[in-house]
Amino acid sequence: MTSVLTGSWQQAFEAVLASATDSLTLCAPYITEHGTNVVRSMHAQQGGSKPRALVLTDLSPLAICAGATDPAAIAGLRAVFPASRSVHLPRLHAKVYVADRARAIVTSGNLTYGGLVCNHECGLLIDDPVSAAHIDDEVSAYAGLGADVDNATLDEMCGLAVDARAAYKAQTASASRESTRRLRAVLRSASDTLVRARLAEGPIHTVFARTIEFLLRRHGPLSTEAMHPMIQRMHPDLCDDTVDRVIDGKRFGKKWKHAARTAQQQLKKRGKIALINGAWTLAA
Repeated sequence: MTSVLTGSWQQAFEAVLASATDSLTLCAPYITEHGTNVVRSMHAQQGGSKPRALVLTDLSPLAICAGATDPAAIAGLRAVFPASRSVHLPRLHAKVYVADRARAIVTSGNLTYGGLVCNHECGLLIDDPVSAAHIDDEVSAYAGLGADVDNATLDEMCGLAVDARAAYKAQTASASRESTRRLRAVLRSASDTLVRARLAEGPIHTVFARTIEFLLRRHGPLSTEAMHPMIQRMHPDLCDDTVDRVIDGKRFGKKWKHAARTAQQQLKKRGKIALINGAWTLAA
């Protein structure tokens, strides 16, 4: 069964939250205190054991500066669900909420006061285990491309959020050289923290290896030239065209592209992908 959600859909969201006993997926680029409080309130009423939770969001520094998302709110969700996983994925745009892989909401609304209550939103409530499980699998695939954010990183981002908002406010009030310098420094620090989280599992080519498999599952065989812009769009924070690889004083192209090629070769050695007629394809 599918029903349309328009306007304020918080009540429908609360009903989905209340139905979750085993697993809960919360996927939204913007999460603020109001959204966390709604989740906390519903599960405080239930008591007992809490479902496993996947929280997929975008902790990009500019969104934090503007107050669109709040690391402290995400930390609050971890407090609600001890067995939770928080994942940062740049350019995340999907807003998806799934309970027990049986009920799902796919909507335009973020996990914020505006998204849940006062914005003109539209979405679907899907009460069908087959469709809900499929939707949940798609979100899990996105999460596989992101960075797991542990408690230490999340705490660091909470502290940086305070500095970032103060610097952003000062810069917008007075576009002085010093306020601009301070804002850039805070944004760089936040960005570096997130990149470290992205690379916690190993070198950059390990991230690209997962991405290559994802792209080949989605799009079928791809040449290296076709794959590069797709990888860059998915990982703008890791694909800096201003950084060249330099060996013995000679430039050998963009550093991130070499990491992507390394990922291709490692996947090939492991028998995961093969190069056939100039295009990479998943191995049978």
